[in-house]
Amino acid sequence: MDLVLTLSLFAFALILGIKHSFDADHLVAVSGLLTRSPNIRRSSMLSLSWALGHMVTASIITIILFTFKETLFKDFLANLDILVPVMLIVIAILTLAFEFDLIHIHRHKHKIQDSNIEKEHTHVHSHILGSKRKDHGAMVGIGFIHGIASNDELLILLTLTIGMQDLTGILVGVGIFTIGVIIGMIAFGISVNYPIQKWGTKRVTRTVNVSIASLSIFYAIWLLAGIDGLNIFELFGFTT
Repeated sequence: MDLVLTLSLFAFALILGIKHSFDADHLVAVSGLLTRSPNIRRSSMLSLSWALGHMVTASIITIILFTFKETLFKDFLANLDILVPVMLIVIAILTLAFEFDLIHIHRHKHKIQDSNIEKEHTHVHSHILGSKRKDHGAMVGIGFIHGIASNDELLILLTLTIGMQDLTGILVGVGIFTIGVIIGMIAFGISVNYPIQKWGTKRVTRTVNVSIASLSIFYAIWLLAGIDGLNIFELFGFTT
């Protein structure tokens, strides 16, 4: 393939990745964690964790598609899409349970010194999943499952790069696709987190998260009913 065509394909892979990050199932799945993020930096890092999980399965699926072409894609990969609506329902239930203080309320006691006298101080707080590390682990896991459902975009990418006979070139395309996914998800994370940080009260945050959980359940039922998934870009007429 000549250089101009190769660069054009890689540019398309980047655009395809940005578009893919705005699939509705991606947005509703990660929104609950992003709205609770204490700052934009943390929100961006959580978005990156999601994208890394997505990249792992996207790369694995690309290798499978390259090796087995359509056969395994039709017989096996398509059946894995059911994991996404199941995951959306689980996330929605956990979000609602957290919002209504049904899970992960921890009581801690600390000893403090006041004028050389030790006093015991007690406070109560909650965690989304228990720790920052677990939050990032959860986002990687969500991205991992979403990567399984990237079949359509990866098949488009594989078809366009079929002139590349070596797997390395195609994986470079997937890497650029992932960069697009990262850009899109971080942009979404900032757009969700910034208004919450600037104007959101506890009541507003709870309303947003309950709405997201409800939307997540509705969209999961939508997918389980066999209706095609939605993409925010496509709602405004942008298609690939």
